Amino acid sequence: MTKEKINPVNLSDEGLEQLRELVLFNDDVNTFEFVIESLIEVCKHQPEQAEQCALVAHFKGRCGVRQGDIQSLRPLNTEMSKRGLTVTIE
Repeated sequence: MTKEKINPVNLSDEGLEQLRELVLFNDDVNTFEFVIESLIEVCKHQPEQAEQCALVAHFKGRCGVRQGDIQSLRPLNTEMSKRGLTVTIE
């Protein structure tokens, strides 16, 4: 059996965007219904997915709600923030 060398892919190479995550944090202000509605409208979640994310954020304090490059996540971050939700891009 011949051993082949496998060259790892360098994700920091030019042309490849770093994958980021939009994170929703729990708060004591917004209702579950509002959070779920916002996730459906802004992040295009299915209702079940939005409900699960709201519950995870409530019980664990935070939940990653969308992954992508920074350019695609910025508008979502802005809209969620405008709605009074606490989010960040990590």
